Amino acid sequence: MAYITVPSAILHSLSSASLLLSPPNKASSRPGCRRRLLSLPRCPLLLLLFFFLVAALGTFRAGLHLHPILPCPHLPRRRPLSSSPSAAALAVDSKVDFWRQPDGMGYVPCLDFSEEYRAKGEAAARSGRRKKYLLVVVSGGLNQQRNQIIDAVVIARILGASLVVPVLQVNVIWSDESEFGDVFDLEHFKRVLAGDVKVVSSLPSTHIMTRPVQDKQMPLQTSPDWIRSRYMKKLNREGVLLLRGLDSRLSKDLPSDLQKLRCKVAFHALRFAAPIQELGNELAARMRSHGPYLALHLRMEKDVWVRTGCLPGLSPAADAAIQKERKLHPKLLTGRSNMTYSERKLAGLCPLNAVEVTRLLKALEAPRDARIYWAGGEPFGGREALLPLTRDFPNLFNKVDLALVGELEPFANKSSVLAAVDYMVCEQSDVFLPSHGGNMGHLMRGHRAYAGHRKYITPNKRQMIPYFMDAALREEEFNRIVKELHRGSMGQPEMRTDKADKDVTAYPAPECMCNGTSTRAIQ
Repeated sequence: MAYITVPSAILHSLSSASLLLSPPNKASSRPGCRRRLLSLPRCPLLLLLFFFLVAALGTFRAGLHLHPILPCPHLPRRRPLSSSPSAAALAVDSKVDFWRQPDGMGYVPCLDFSEEYRAKGEAAARSGRRKKYLLVVVSGGLNQQRNQIIDAVVIARILGASLVVPVLQVNVIWSDESEFGDVFDLEHFKRVLAGDVKVVSSLPSTHIMTRPVQDKQMPLQTSPDWIRSRYMKKLNREGVLLLRGLDSRLSKDLPSDLQKLRCKVAFHALRFAAPIQELGNELAARMRSHGPYLALHLRMEKDVWVRTGCLPGLSPAADAAIQKERKLHPKLLTGRSNMTYSERKLAGLCPLNAVEVTRLLKALEAPRDARIYWAGGEPFGGREALLPLTRDFPNLFNKVDLALVGELEPFANKSSVLAAVDYMVCEQSDVFLPSHGGNMGHLMRGHRAYAGHRKYITPNKRQMIPYFMDAALREEEFNRIVKELHRGSMGQPEMRTDKADKDVTAYPAPECMCNGTSTRAIQ
């Protein structure tokens, strides 16, 4: 059907126009047209004249009264022409864009061990793997301990030895006396690794009095061949090997099967204990109850500022306190002692403070009402150090804010357990952003990649810090530059083959993930 829009004045004038053109009770003088004007449709010439006069008169009156054209109610209204979308549309688009996940390129977990690897495992079990035992003592914080446990499993596999449940050294800084079973699900750990490495809770009675072979310090980037040549003969003779200080000692570039074993330990075997799982899942559910959420790992503790050689920037007094602490304990500085604070800052070696995190989030168009979970220890300067962040993003929570009365009491003075709760809530977030590198950031990168490349924002500190320090740069230009710098730092698949010293537990593709269909489920 076709519809024609008609001036309103025409509609109003129809009755009066018809009266003018229709003299009552008068027949037409033309032969064949003897009907009244109401029957004009049968006279084509008069019909055309009739409509012409009606239209002309109606248009003339519409012009006098300036009546608008009636719209067609069945057609959608068109938006006014504009060179840019409305502010509301831009706000919606920016919100969607911030929560949008990166393209995972179809990569999924893929841990197909070779037949040779499986055959060697079976042969080791038959030849008496249980007669050789590896003892390890792991140190540091939770995620540093996890890295060492992963390497301990791999070393046990290289030596064909059974692994005694790792001992968690009492943390000097946090005085945490948690044992392996307090933090991790021990039975799950044993079961998942049963076909790779035998895990036992303790040494058997036949080996209790054995004097273990000790090696306190392995060299960096240790290869499987070095480990065999160094320990195999002594282990076969004594039966027990004790290792300490495994942190970052095993080579990052191992044969394919051992790389996959690393992933199996990190992403499958090292599951947190049930109480941690329950609390972590509950806190994550509370964060998600109002929609997607962002997780921040803020490294703003006093010891972090001291160890990194950086300054918090809270006030001159606060900076002076950190510098004094560093002079009193120079050994706490972790490397590159010849660099000044400014040089470290420009090199991207310093954690982001609250002001810088806030500016970064605003540049990346994080919604102001975004719910944010922050993990980490108490910041130097207390909660006041977070004020620049809460002013722009008021929905900021940590585990203490979310927990109900009494929920955290069972974990009091257990920093490793509390760090594990943080890890779980961060792992389940829609977006994760660390303010500084470190063990948690690396493991979180790997976990999120292994789960399908969930969004992980890597602050491009080295390139963006100069713009942070440029006071003359307009905020709009700053935001544009910072957003452009991070287009490729959103958790997209990054192949470990690009750099040999990258850890497979942080970059699991392509050794532990593939973008085909040949995958094997992990039991």
